[in-house]
Amino acid sequence: MLAGELYRSCGPEIEADICRADRLLRAYNATTAEQADARTALLRDLLGNIGPGTLVRPPFHCDFGFNIHLGRNVFLNFQCVLLDVARIEIGDFCQIGPGVHIYAADHPRDAEQRRAGLESGKPVTIGRNVWIGGGAIILPGRTIGEDAIIGAGSVITRDVAAGTTVAGNPGRVLRPG
Repeated sequence: MLAGELYRSCGPEIEADICRADRLLRAYNATTAEQADARTALLRDLLGNIGPGTLVRPPFHCDFGFNIHLGRNVFLNFQCVLLDVARIEIGDFCQIGPGVHIYAADHPRDAEQRRAGLESGKPVTIGRNVWIGGGAIILPGRTIGEDAIIGAGSVITRDVAAGTTVAGNPGRVLRPG
């Protein structure tokens, strides 16, 4: 799974990791704003890395958590979903709007492999100081360069160069970097 190769999403190790993430997410999503220290502690247990000054507003959802690496001063608004079967890296000072979905999870294009229950993952990398508008979807294997802007509701099917503004479905360059 972590190497990006085909795998089956079952078995004792994966199930234990999913149960761990589920337990931590339930606790995290049940916290209140007054419980900021408890929230931070739960995120530190859940995620691969969380930089100082980072804020993730519940509810938040992910597969495993340990493949998510958030830089410093990152903001994820309500209802973000990060499917982290492979690494998801979000750079310093990124602003992520409500309901943004970031997918490292992928599925084979071959119907027989899908019927066999095979899946795969492709890492997603988001550079420093990126702004992603609410409801955007970032597909597996994408890289978004630093200082880019992704318009609300966009579906990012290709890499986005640094400093570029992209919007639409599929995402189209509105202003080159």
